[in-house]
Amino acid sequence: MKTNQITRLVAVGLLWVACTNEEIDLDTAGTELPGEDLTVELAYPEDTGKVADMYYGGMKIPVEEVNGEFIYEGDIIFKKDMLSTTAPKLVFEEEEEVPTERSVGRTGGRWPNNTVYYTIDSNLPKKYRVTDAIAHWEANTSLRFVQRSNQSNYVRFRKGSGCSSSVGMVGGRQNINLADGCSTGSTIHEIGHAVGLWHEQSRADRDNWITIRWQNIQSGKEHNFQTYVQRGRDGDEYTNSLDFGSIMMYGSKAFSKNGQRTITKKDGSGYSTQRSGLSSGDLTGINKMYPGDGGGQQYENGNYYTIYGVTVYRWSDVWWYWDNSQNRWRRVELRGTTWYYIS
Repeated sequence: MKTNQITRLVAVGLLWVACTNEEIDLDTAGTELPGEDLTVELAYPEDTGKVADMYYGGMKIPVEEVNGEFIYEGDIIFKKDMLSTTAPKLVFEEEEEVPTERSVGRTGGRWPNNTVYYTIDSNLPKKYRVTDAIAHWEANTSLRFVQRSNQSNYVRFRKGSGCSSSVGMVGGRQNINLADGCSTGSTIHEIGHAVGLWHEQSRADRDNWITIRWQNIQSGKEHNFQTYVQRGRDGDEYTNSLDFGSIMMYGSKAFSKNGQRTITKKDGSGYSTQRSGLSSGDLTGINKMYPGDGGGQQYENGNYYTIYGVTVYRWSDVWWYWDNSQNRWRRVELRGTTWYYIS
């Protein structure tokens, strides 16, 4: 990435965008489309918690604390020890001494050997949701799901208040929570999180394809629409585009307070969403993360990844990290399990 391009990336926290009256008509443009009213997966559909900024992998994000759990974007769960209230020291200069305890309990985020170990609680209703979702993943990707015997890292499918999951392999037992109303499609969605997928509309470059209609979002739910950065770059500079058909995509009326669209295409129109199965775009990303030919893991430019506890950005086939102390992007490199600045 060219230096002048990197410096144009601006880190953002919570940003409330005031919409003018002229914009309001756009969110009602067009006819009703399939999936616009698709229910967003939520960890706690009936509860609203306190929202606070926390650091995850060195990146500041807004999380909602509900029943002692930390929720991001509705259905993503963070363990308490994965978050901090102050910016942690995660990336080191070339000659800097690295604390020996820094990497304890951290993982690369991917499931080794394309294998996810799992258990299903005996009291989980409609277990076919899990077995059918697993069958869909196995039929379309190189991932394999194996019932756990004594493996330390595994997914536990259990009954929950809503639909929720952690992102990637976090180490130890991690839960996929499924309420009675979570469909097979929602289970496919939550497995997507567990193997490393984020929500599609949270792409760093999402504003090239969609507009967030802040005036239509439920009060207190605005944080679910935040992204890490806003990019002052032309969409033509990206090799990939936002996938409206992704099973990881919010519906056009997600968190709507008035039945109108909260997310539209740039022309103000809505879009169809689905929970039937993985889209071709989903499969492209997953196949890069978990290649079936035995090759090394690949990463898509323009996306964030959390690797060994550090949230890094991939661009021009190299890694970048936002250095809070210098308020700029810096190129970084992974050596073993530790990240170092190289510029």
